[in-house]
Amino acid sequence: MSKAIRWGVLSTAKIGREKFIPGLQRSKTGEVTAIASRNLETAQATAHQLGIEKAYGSYEDLLADPDIDAVYNPLPNHLHVPLTLQAVEAGKHVLCEKPIALDAAEARQLLDLPKDKLVAEGFMVRAHPQWVRAREIVRSGQLGEVKVIQGFFSYFNANPANIRNNAEIGGGALLDIGCYPMVAGRYFFEREPVRVLSLIERDTAFGTDTLTSALLDFGQGCRLEFSVSTQLVPYQRLNLFGTKGRLEMVVPFNAPQGAETLLKVDTGAELGDRSAETEVIASADQYAELADKFGRAVLGEEPLAYGPEDAVQNMKILDALFASEKREGWVRLID
Repeated sequence: MSKAIRWGVLSTAKIGREKFIPGLQRSKTGEVTAIASRNLETAQATAHQLGIEKAYGSYEDLLADPDIDAVYNPLPNHLHVPLTLQAVEAGKHVLCEKPIALDAAEARQLLDLPKDKLVAEGFMVRAHPQWVRAREIVRSGQLGEVKVIQGFFSYFNANPANIRNNAEIGGGALLDIGCYPMVAGRYFFEREPVRVLSLIERDTAFGTDTLTSALLDFGQGCRLEFSVSTQLVPYQRLNLFGTKGRLEMVVPFNAPQGAETLLKVDTGAELGDRSAETEVIASADQYAELADKFGRAVLGEEPLAYGPEDAVQNMKILDALFASEKREGWVRLID
């Protein structure tokens, strides 16, 4: 079966070159037919390197290509909504890197787009088989009633020229990586937070949040606790605590492409993880999985699981966490 969806990629960003494009090239539903950069030579070099047929020297030229069905938007955060709007206006479906916008108000513009063109926020983790399997375990009752989710995600990047350290275009830990444990809370509790609280430390030179800790109250005694940082040793982990057991996701967010992943389930019968049992999740590429989920929705084979409404909700929660920093207290989301 030939691949049905022809993709164009906006920019030669690292996430696209090293993660999404290789994943998409392994997908069952789509192929990358074009890539664009503000510099034609850069686009041509990347296209040659990755085996992409067409290269464009502007985003507008790519969007004008009638042979492109869908667009992947990995541009800096402040360009997510503007270029997504342009792409839909040009008749393309859009899969946009997270976070979908700088805030919920900007994200709401996506709600008014024509419904015949699909728009989704690119949380590849929700497509990974380890997340799907972990939620199966939660739903099965094996852990009892899950009450607490704890997450940690960090890396070290103090480069002033890196876009993640530019506050004006949406840099900082919460928007870049804090969105992942936040989405994990929504995904595994399968409900929305009632109120949120944050403690944020900012870089005096960059103005970005370099260490953010958050507490999200999901009601009924359920809570998500996480810390994220752009200036700590690289590490990530996600733990789900229930009344009967604990589930640990060893590499929950940056799962290695094309490699096995591990889930650990522990009854707590012996401390020090001695009673933990490990489940091996078969080799997978979460970017290929995401591309195929979106691709099947474009083809009408299955509904789009997470559309613009979901993306707006993500931004509302992130907005509330920033508001908590200013208020120095709880911010309610649901009365």
